[in-house]
Amino acid sequence: MRPTDPKELKRKERAGREGRRTYRDGLVKAVVFAPVIGKRKSKSGSGAPRRDAFERSPQARLEEAVGLAAAIDLDVRASGLVPLLEPRPATLFGSGKVEELAGIIRAEDAVLVIVDHPLTPVQQRNLETAWNAKVLDRTGLILEIFGERARTREGRLQVELAHLVYQKSRLVRSWTHLERQRGGFGFLGGPGETQIETDRRLLGERIDVIRKELCQVRRTRALHRKSRQRVPYPAIALVGYTNAGKSTLFNVLTGAAVLAEDILFATLDPTIRALPLPGGSKAVLSDTVGFISDLPTTLIAAFRATLEEVLQADLILHVRDIADAASGSQRSDVNAVLAELGIDAEAEPDRLLEVWNKADLLDEASLERARNEARRAGAVLVSAVTGLGLANLRAEVERRLNHRRQTYEIIVKPEEGALSNWIYENCELIARTDLGDGVVSLRIRIAPEKRDRLIRLAGPARFQLAAE
Repeated sequence: MRPTDPKELKRKERAGREGRRTYRDGLVKAVVFAPVIGKRKSKSGSGAPRRDAFERSPQARLEEAVGLAAAIDLDVRASGLVPLLEPRPATLFGSGKVEELAGIIRAEDAVLVIVDHPLTPVQQRNLETAWNAKVLDRTGLILEIFGERARTREGRLQVELAHLVYQKSRLVRSWTHLERQRGGFGFLGGPGETQIETDRRLLGERIDVIRKELCQVRRTRALHRKSRQRVPYPAIALVGYTNAGKSTLFNVLTGAAVLAEDILFATLDPTIRALPLPGGSKAVLSDTVGFISDLPTTLIAAFRATLEEVLQADLILHVRDIADAASGSQRSDVNAVLAELGIDAEAEPDRLLEVWNKADLLDEASLERARNEARRAGAVLVSAVTGLGLANLRAEVERRLNHRRQTYEIIVKPEEGALSNWIYENCELIARTDLGDGVVSLRIRIAPEKRDRLIRLAGPARFQLAAE
């Protein structure tokens, strides 16, 4: 019977962590299969497959799946595309294909099989039985990576929540102990409660605990955000497909030392730093988790507390790997995740700025073509490695932020301490001129939502719109 004793659960958790170390040591032999399901007819009615303008090719998807496996140091011994006319409810693949793939698994002595496609609990169980190996679908693999990458308590809670929600759906009668009934002994289970019901209840209880803790995290983050809002610096968030170079760009712009590696999901825990702008003002820039195609909805829900930094941002920088052939489809994937968060990239063009990164990987002809396309699209072409275009990026960021924040001049007398304090706490101070006898002229920039409050405090005749 599966242990439910807390000490035994902790022992198994330690064993799980030790098992994950083998990923880092490269000891787990794995194979990766990417199903290619069916063919879509073209609009002309011919049988030739039609591909949308930004749809990722099957080979690109396979390479991404192999990259995901490499992110936790799996020893990928073989990989390949698997044509599939239609999914089978029991095993996804047909019986002949299951046997053919079993031969590859045995030949490579693999103990882990990654299927780059969602698997139902029944499909996963049947494939594990047929192949005599552990099977992970795309969601399971991404969860493993997130489990490796999370460092902060918040990140670990979010990953655990997503993993438990995923595992709860996997509780099928895979083992005989799940079918046994047990008697009631207080919290151990009521009369006639089966082991699967007990497991689901225990998982549900843990999920409820984590959700309560994440609610507290969300409240704490909201308080931090509110305190940052009292300091009148606009907020900027970096988003983008995983491995687009967000963390490298973040480090260059802010002087931070966030982990930046050429691997998928190098960043999970958000980081916030001050960003100096050309005109002498500042903003706060946050680096967020990378997005990916078919990002599990459980992960989007679990990381909502983190992604609220994006929701509250004055400006969103969408970083794209312009040297990647799949950059167009990655853009669509990122916009789809933003839409799930409630951000319509097409409806808010002034709030979202595309940053085309990794220009250093382009040849001369491709670089010139990218420059022209970036100008037409209103994007900024940069290289976080060489520094190309970073001055233009800072200038465009400042221009967009200032577009919403008007500049005023106001004279403050020495006895108006409360007004002076409010201005310093809620406005961006551009210049201060001493007029004598304690009277000062302040040149300030203020967000539209705070302008009415300033008018009530100072009176409409006290300040005037200043020329930029």
